[in-house]
Amino acid sequence: MDEKYKLLEQVHYDSSMAVHTTEKLLKDLENKDNKIKSYLYEILDEYKDFETESRKLLELDDRKIDDPNIMAKIGSSMGISKEVMKDNSDSAIADMMIQGVSMGSIEIEKKLKEYDKDLDEEHKKLGKKFLKFQQKTIDNLKKYL
Repeated sequence: MDEKYKLLEQVHYDSSMAVHTTEKLLKDLENKDNKIKSYLYEILDEYKDFETESRKLLELDDRKIDDPNIMAKIGSSMGISKEVMKDNSDSAIADMMIQGVSMGSIEIEKKLKEYDKDLDEEHKKLGKKFLKFQQKTIDNLKKYL
C-alpha cells in the first residue's frame, strides 16, 4: 500500500528542498549583516534532522527516495538570488521564508488528513512533528517582519 508512504515522502521532499534553499539563502547573505541569519541556521539544522529521519524511515522499507530534482533546485536558487539582490532586509527574508514554509505546511497538512487511516503511527508522528515545527517557524519568522 503506497498511500502509507505519501506523508513520509512529502516530509522528506519538503525538508530536502528546505535544506537546499536555506543553504542557498545563507550563502547569498554571507557577507551581509542580517540579524535573521542566526535563526536561519537554527531552521537549517532542524530541516536537516527531518531530512535524515525521513530518509532513514524510507530506507527501512526499501522505498525509492525522491530528492528534489535539479530543475526545482535551480529555479529556487535563482528566485532566492533575485529576491536577495532586490531586497536583503530581514523583513524581506522573513517574508520569503514564510511563503516557502507555508506552502510546505499546507502540503503536509493535506497529506496528514488525506492518508490518516493508511499511515503508520511512526510516520504520522513525524508528520505532525514536522507540521508543528513549520508552524512554529512561521510564528518566529513573523517577528522579523
